[in-house]
Amino acid sequence: MKTILNPDLTVLQLLRRLALPAAGLILLSIPGAFAQQHPEGDITSQDEIKQFCTNIADPARDQRYLLQKQELERLRADIDARMEEMDKRKAEYQDWLKRRDDFLKQAEAGLTEIYKKMKPDAAALQLQDMKVEVASAVIMRLGPRQSSLILNEMDPQKAAVIASVIASASDPNTSKDPS
Repeated sequence: MKTILNPDLTVLQLLRRLALPAAGLILLSIPGAFAQQHPEGDITSQDEIKQFCTNIADPARDQRYLLQKQELERLRADIDARMEEMDKRKAEYQDWLKRRDDFLKQAEAGLTEIYKKMKPDAAALQLQDMKVEVASAVIMRLGPRQSSLILNEMDPQKAAVIASVIASASDPNTSKDPS
């Protein structure tokens, strides 16, 4: 038989070696020493989760509303900036359109005066090569006698197109599109 005890061990060393296993045996012998004891009405882990979620629901909702509010404010600022830019561009465009219309009125008046002083055959050659709308506008501004002389000198098909545009311009039942 083998001996477990070493004769060189002192009593103190022996107690140290046996203290930890002895403590473990004592604790294991006590039922429920490490178990948490819950009274009957105590909360289970599922109930703890529900309670936790309930407790943080209001702060989470508030935080969500705050984030949504910040996002809406950012979007509103972006829209306001874009509207301001659009207003600037609209004002620039309206200014440009007014200057263009003023120029066209002056040009049309000057152009009509030029064609009033031209011979009908020379005016007909130039007008039949222009856009139909411009030629029609010029001929409409001329007197009836001079307009008829110019149309008489033009290519018959081109003169017919110009005459139909002039006729449709005076007809209140047609659209403003001359084509």
